[in-house]
Amino acid sequence: MATKVYETVELELLDGSTITVKPLNLKKLRELMKEWAKASDAKTEDDFIQVLVDCTKIAMKQLAPGLLEPEDVVEDVVDLQTMYKILEVAAEIRLNDPNLLAAAQEALGMN
Repeated sequence: MATKVYETVELELLDGSTITVKPLNLKKLRELMKEWAKASDAKTEDDFIQVLVDCTKIAMKQLAPGLLEPEDVVEDVVDLQTMYKILEVAAEIRLNDPNLLAAAQEALGMN
């Protein structure tokens, strides 16, 4: 019997559908991390949110590919907290950490 070494989470989206979130395969993780690197270049809160949305779309290509048609539907079915949880489980990017959020706000000059 195989041993599962990763966490899976069932999430309900804003449209009432559910997805199972689990870690990304290495190919998708590399793609997501390239996009995530753009977060350090974000000049505004909107720029940072766009990076998060783009990272979530990459994750959703593996987790729920049917939700990508039309492509902008991801923005209609996730809120900020759901997006944080998807990125936490799929790519181990923990955005709910208060210290990280404070550092990001300070870096963007939003204090």
